[in-house]
Amino acid sequence: MGKFVYVYSGGQMAATPEAQEAAMQAWGAWFGTLGASVSDMGNPFGASATVTSDGTSAGGASKVGGYSVITAASLDEATAKAAGCPVLEDGGSVEVYEAVEM
Repeated sequence: MGKFVYVYSGGQMAATPEAQEAAMQAWGAWFGTLGASVSDMGNPFGASATVTSDGTSAGGASKVGGYSVITAASLDEATAKAAGCPVLEDGGSVEVYEAVEM
């Protein structure tokens, strides 16, 4: 089994406390469908900055919203498990990366 990182992009932040609670319930339900393959539920991202090769830094306006780490037998399996992710319902996307052992 390999490790795969889900990087969540786009989607909408829930505007009301009720919508936030519904969103948390949806994420919890989805993680429940992944079962033991979830090795790190991850976290949403906050403020960001980008550092360039010349050493300059600027505040970021990245659309990346957070991450999770799962285990799967292949990239295809990890990609299939991303189906149903709540961020997809809000117009966002899930990028799936294999974490290569070093």
